[in-house]
Amino acid sequence: MIAMPLTCPDISREQTSRHSPATTAQDSRPTGILPGGGVSTATAPFQPLDPGIINEAIPAFFIGRNSDGFWLAREARGKTGGIFLFERSALSFARRHSRAQGGCATIFPSERFELDLENQGSVLVAPLRRLMRLAAHTRQRIAAVISNIKRGFGAV
Repeated sequence: MIAMPLTCPDISREQTSRHSPATTAQDSRPTGILPGGGVSTATAPFQPLDPGIINEAIPAFFIGRNSDGFWLAREARGKTGGIFLFERSALSFARRHSRAQGGCATIFPSERFELDLENQGSVLVAPLRRLMRLAAHTRQRIAAVISNIKRGFGAV
């Protein structure tokens, strides 16, 4: 497998580094930050790969996380993609779908992105996503009730 940096005129070299401290800190954010400073809530723009760096005959996959923290694998040309629980599963999906004996190129964008294709990955992700959102909503409601109770005791 070949790991290649994402080459795009909008993204600085620091943002494309896979293991830099800045990238590691971004992995824990709930949503990604686009190069323009906006918060990514929809699909991140997938820039074409520079033919001077990677040959078009080599399959390439974007591997990263979405806003819910699940791992994504998306073929660079948008032919296939999937959502997974683990990074290893996303990489395995990319290798299986590359259909090349030499493997495939993997691009790890620093910003989070959403899958804009039908999920061909884990079937567990959709129910887990619903449970995660229900738990977050329940936590917010409980926090609001506790806050109201505390305010009520403070008025006495």
